[in-house]
Amino acid sequence: MTSPQRPDIDFPSRVGVWWASETWAMPDALKVAREIESLGFGSLFIPEVTGKECLTQSMAFLNATERLVVGTGIANIHVRIPSAAETGARTISALFPRRFILGLGVSHAPLVEHGMGGTYAKPLATMRGYLEKMAAVPEAIEPGAGRPVRLLAALGPKMIELSGTDADGAHPYLVLPSQTRVTRDILGPDKWIVSEQAVAVGGTAEEQLAWAHGHLNVYSTLPNYRNSWLRQGFDESDLVPGGSDRLARALVGMGAVEEAAASVQAHLDAGADHVVLQVLGDSPVIDPRPALRELAAALEL
Repeated sequence: MTSPQRPDIDFPSRVGVWWASETWAMPDALKVAREIESLGFGSLFIPEVTGKECLTQSMAFLNATERLVVGTGIANIHVRIPSAAETGARTISALFPRRFILGLGVSHAPLVEHGMGGTYAKPLATMRGYLEKMAAVPEAIEPGAGRPVRLLAALGPKMIELSGTDADGAHPYLVLPSQTRVTRDILGPDKWIVSEQAVAVGGTAEEQLAWAHGHLNVYSTLPNYRNSWLRQGFDESDLVPGGSDRLARALVGMGAVEEAAASVQAHLDAGADHVVLQVLGDSPVIDPRPALRELAAALEL
């Protein structure tokens, strides 16, 4: 099937935040979201791994803010049936028009099979079938609200193509700006691209590099990301646990705050409509606000 012209999203600015808030108490997480909005960032994207359910969180973040766009990065399709994903997203979109993005992904075999007790079949066929079932939900559900914005976690060329034919675009994660350009070339000018960019701000150069390796440690074991990095020009020597120094420096914006901000701008220059930055530190659950204050100034938000 062919997706219609992309629906509108009212991003207040072209740079947002990707933040894993799952281990934060929700009242505290809402305070972070409100400051993200006040600093001038245009969005908050949240993951769905093994913690909180992401549609419920999205509603809370949208209700606590005024203009901030909230996206799922990503909603795991193995967590809910297609009709639940579609109707839940429609309800959110009806209440917060042009402020919600449903990012969808097939996740990873170890998480699905061992962490969830599910079955991880062929990713492309699984995603295509899931989207077809979402599209089959009748218009009588949330009439007048319109179809929710859908992005796919797309790394390989075939999944990127699917994100253009059956969805509204792609949400690339842990990619170089050159891969954002590849995604734009495949999708053309009329689909959304929201790229993620990890950054390390503050600390010494050695600490920043250690934070980058810590961030990449789990991803370096997952075939989806390993294959993606090989396609982007890295080789097996870069795929050690935590990634090589070359891989870490290429994927994570580090150095002075201006250098981290430049890594975000590079994705915009490569064709992204919007970039969500992910602040790294010595723990996955750090408070991102100190770094975000510096980055907001450097990005002139």
